Amino acid sequence: MAVAETQLYAKVSNKTRSKSTSVLLESLLAKGFPAHIAQKALAATGQKTIEDAAKWLHSHCNDPSLDDPIPQEYALYLCPTGRLHNHLQEFWKESKRQCGKNRAHEIFPHITLCDFFTCEDQKVELLYDTLKRVGDSFLQCFPQSISLSLHSSTSYLGFFIGDSHANILKEFALAFSSEASFLADCHVKPCLKQFHLTLAHKFYPHHQKTLEQLAKCINPGEACQWVAALYSRDMRFVHYQTLRALFQYKPQNIDELMINAGDFIYIDPTQQSDVSEGWVIGTSHRTGCRGFLPENYTERANESDTWVKHREYVFVTASRSFTQTENEPNVKLNGEAHIHSMSRSVTNVLSLQNANLRRGVLVMRHGERVDQVFGKSWLQQCLTADGEYFRADLNFPSALPKRKDSMKHFEYDPPLSCCGIFQSRLIGEALMDQEVTVSYVYSSPALRCIQTAQHVLQGLKLDQKLKIRVEPGLFEWTKWEASRVIPNFMAVTELAEASYKIDTSYRSNFPLSSLVPSESYEEYVSRSSAVIKQIITACPTKGKGVILIVGHGSSLASLTRPLIGLPARDSSNFAEVVRKIPSLGMCFCEEIKQKNKWHMVNPPVKTLTHGANAAFNWRNGVVED
Repeated sequence: MAVAETQLYAKVSNKTRSKSTSVLLESLLAKGFPAHIAQKALAATGQKTIEDAAKWLHSHCNDPSLDDPIPQEYALYLCPTGRLHNHLQEFWKESKRQCGKNRAHEIFPHITLCDFFTCEDQKVELLYDTLKRVGDSFLQCFPQSISLSLHSSTSYLGFFIGDSHANILKEFALAFSSEASFLADCHVKPCLKQFHLTLAHKFYPHHQKTLEQLAKCINPGEACQWVAALYSRDMRFVHYQTLRALFQYKPQNIDELMINAGDFIYIDPTQQSDVSEGWVIGTSHRTGCRGFLPENYTERANESDTWVKHREYVFVTASRSFTQTENEPNVKLNGEAHIHSMSRSVTNVLSLQNANLRRGVLVMRHGERVDQVFGKSWLQQCLTADGEYFRADLNFPSALPKRKDSMKHFEYDPPLSCCGIFQSRLIGEALMDQEVTVSYVYSSPALRCIQTAQHVLQGLKLDQKLKIRVEPGLFEWTKWEASRVIPNFMAVTELAEASYKIDTSYRSNFPLSSLVPSESYEEYVSRSSAVIKQIITACPTKGKGVILIVGHGSSLASLTRPLIGLPARDSSNFAEVVRKIPSLGMCFCEEIKQKNKWHMVNPPVKTLTHGANAAFNWRNGVVED
């Protein structure tokens, strides 16, 4: 592309395509909206169209903060597009899949030019004008390609910008901040430290080599078109967690929040301690309303998912992106491209890593227990005056297993509900669909865990081939036992007589007598670390079979963290973490050959989510008022 044509394209591409802000504001004022609310709607939607602003105003009609004079926060980022951007996105995807989420995944690939600052709603258009003028003045001197060099440490991985190019970016950022601060009367601080493009941040040190391998698949010299983009966010929720709604939820009570699938909800972690189990309290990004909602209707979202892009300036130079050979993929102006080379590189890395994988450990919480639904007094609800069990609700099991001692011991060793049985079989069937090969099964001595293991094996169609090893050391933190004593579990022989597939020959290093009532957190962590090491040692290393461990909510962290080389969680937030683990929640670890190490990856099956179903009396509301 000739220089003259490049400059012409830059002028066209950097024109504001939407109507001017004044025209949009006049349209909203003509509809009867007050000026400050109309300006707030325009700022919240990027000042693009009257339709976007009107939709925002309609959604926020019940927003209690609608009249509050709270401005948006703005930041200026330099973002890659084209093939380099696609390669970075592939890295984002693979690093998250193999090493889990780190801080870099919260935001898209970018170089920070000016960090977040506030600007009054009525002055935002001046930021757009500033970006256009400063972009035009730097177009001729903007580098044709930006020098990127890979830098790695135990907690950071990314590209550093070469000094000569970094100086140009600093001058651009300084020019924008100076003019924006003067015209829009706001304090804009340019980034003057080492310019960088972050790939991973605050990850576990043992993931460093894997991340480096993936990063080396990225060619920093790939065709790239750089864009200076102005983003905004709601300053009230900067330190909140962001959730995404998976399903619609219609409130059953006045203090509950209406959500639609895809909605974003802001959650303050410091306000969740007094909320009922399974619920969170949050504020809807779409409506601004606040209320309670079921936590299992949501998933974690990224910090930047709620950000709004306002304007961008495209730096187009003459000798980049548009000079292709016939064999190169077609790089479009909108940044779309084929990424065969990156895919091949990542595939090679994955093939190398998959060749080194062997055993897997799947740690799973038990299914729904009866007292979780019917309360601690569940047994009283289904015992006759003669002490005979009867089914008071269809979610109670049809029968209880026979035990030699008193049936009242079930009160502290409750069975699964019928829904819990169904959940467990469903997980087993899903594991079979994914061709997961389970070679060993371990279970806590709690009846609910043994039943979960049994029904998972039935779903896998392995209940006639594998037997359950009952491991007392897998029982949960005894401090949480309401009775303050160790429950009177059914004996292994009793379980076998009740048709549970129990390995009666298994001998544990942690007999029931070794469990201490009200043990300290340090004692529980030590016990969990020792029992997982014993299980790994007891299972032969040949083959690629999975060791299935059915335990409690606390098992997911206490068993997997020592396995992958992480210290125990702090006791102060351990209960809060465990409280959020649902029935059949699971973690999956894989072993890497020749390194004698384990790492955590995504479980082989998806999560199981469902809603509550309250008890119903046909008299209430149908016959009687």
